[in-house]
Amino acid sequence: MDTKDLKERLTSLEAQINALPRGSISTKKVNGHTYYYQRWYEGKTKKEQFVSEEELDQLRSQIELRKELQEQRKELKKQLPRTPKRVRKEDTTEYVTIVRRGQELRAFMRPALNYRRRECYARLRDYVFGPQQDKVFVIYGLRRTGKTTMIRQILADMDEEMLNQTAFIQVTAKNTLADVNKDLRTLEKNGCRYVFLDEVTLMEDFIEGAAVFSDVFAASGMKIILSGTDSLGFLFTEDEQLYDRCIMLHTTFIHYREFEQVLGIKGIDEYIRYGGTMSISGVNYNEDSPFADDKSASEYVDTAIAHNIQHSLRCYQQAGHFRKLQELYDTNELTSAINRVVEDQTHRFTVEVLTRDFKSIDLALSARNLRRDRERPNDILDRVDTRSVTQRLMELLEIRNRAEQTVALEPAHAAEIREYLALLDLTQNVDIVTMPSGEKMSRTVIAQPGLRYAQAKALIESLLLDPAFSDLSITERNIVQERILNEIMGRMMEDAVLLETKLANPKKQVFVLQFAIGEFDMVVFDPATSSCEIYEIKHSTIVVPEQTRHLVDEEKCLMTEHRFGTITGKYVIYRGLETDVNGVQYLNVEDFLCTVGSNQ
Repeated sequence: MDTKDLKERLTSLEAQINALPRGSISTKKVNGHTYYYQRWYEGKTKKEQFVSEEELDQLRSQIELRKELQEQRKELKKQLPRTPKRVRKEDTTEYVTIVRRGQELRAFMRPALNYRRRECYARLRDYVFGPQQDKVFVIYGLRRTGKTTMIRQILADMDEEMLNQTAFIQVTAKNTLADVNKDLRTLEKNGCRYVFLDEVTLMEDFIEGAAVFSDVFAASGMKIILSGTDSLGFLFTEDEQLYDRCIMLHTTFIHYREFEQVLGIKGIDEYIRYGGTMSISGVNYNEDSPFADDKSASEYVDTAIAHNIQHSLRCYQQAGHFRKLQELYDTNELTSAINRVVEDQTHRFTVEVLTRDFKSIDLALSARNLRRDRERPNDILDRVDTRSVTQRLMELLEIRNRAEQTVALEPAHAAEIREYLALLDLTQNVDIVTMPSGEKMSRTVIAQPGLRYAQAKALIESLLLDPAFSDLSITERNIVQERILNEIMGRMMEDAVLLETKLANPKKQVFVLQFAIGEFDMVVFDPATSSCEIYEIKHSTIVVPEQTRHLVDEEKCLMTEHRFGTITGKYVIYRGLETDVNGVQYLNVEDFLCTVGSNQ
């Protein structure tokens, strides 16, 4: 047998070996019954999985066959001509796209070796190291939510044998499905079994032809992992080309528990200011955040959200799914319109916060606390005409600086854009139930708190430079600004608690309950047990009697129990230490969100 035939025979043997199960079969005896397990190693990690008696004989014969083929491979390798040992350099000239293998792959994974893993990483690991499936795995989400890092981490978990059968393809907008198809066939021929394709939605023809990944390559034994920032494009693809042939992992929403555990940053205020992405923790964390300031936040909206939606619509159904947005697209104003809708969500939020909160009893509490401050007593909030301040701010907030547009942004445009924002998991609606009628409204929560906070902060900063505030000193203006921003942060803390509680309790109803006077900031209603829990949510570190006034209001509690069953708990969620005051439990917000996050 000549050298060429030997290599072809070895390639064939490699493919057969890789398709067979590894390891050995062991037994355990429990209460006189024998149980069988397949055991193998992945790197230095010992793995095992249960084997039923029906599968036992086939698995045993496959493991034995693998061992026989490995012996044949060893004998054939002895017949190959000896060549000087050298570091293997991957020949990339045979690829059309950017393909990383071998040493390039090892260099690519190194930056993520010390990063902590997101909780959803376990699903990717189960797919890569689990049994073969005729499905592809899709990692999708907005920019900087950990997609590429997870790929690097899974590469780091591979042993040498797996890594040698792995490739990473960096797709660009110049590539087509034909290019990727050609490279996948080449990789398959070279014995590659694990292929990661990053930013695959950049290809103009991806949505319409993505079935090739599942129907051809995954069905032939390859494990295909697709990733990208074009979340909407993946959703369109799942609905058509990859219907029931893909496993979807969405990375966009990052709850507080992950923010704290993965980035190592504790504190609800830090989560509000910079939350929503997996930016690197540690030195210069804030500067690294895409929400460090309004300019960075605007760039994120433009590149990560608006372009995402526009690109997906252009590539879906030959650009035939723009619906009402077609006229905006034709005049090159769609990206601008998407930006405006995102900003408008924050604008409406700010108006609502100022209307509801700035005139609330909390303002009186703050005035009292400022007067009592032992180090820097201040009576500014006694002297500020809060009604006039609020009115001026409200009037200014209605004035929006908009460039001239060819097409006016109509409610129908905004409704479709908001629909796509919800599909991207950027927004969620939380119900508001009014009593005694039981009618429902809703308010929109932005799932990336840092984005909303950066926009609201910039808006307030600009408003407080208005001549209407010129009578106040710089110190007084700063106090008013801080007060307003604290109100915004308090409302955002409410939104974070509501959103995470809702996501963690899919079988329960989570909502705000409003009365003629006052409200419960959160109600968790369990229809299965006809019971509920009621909550106040306060952006405060201190305990004061006013915080529980609604929770202990007998009339409000009776109305609530009549509609939603027995009240099993009354709680105040705040930033202080856990305590109990007259039957109302005070819960620390960070601890509460970490507990809730573990259920998601």
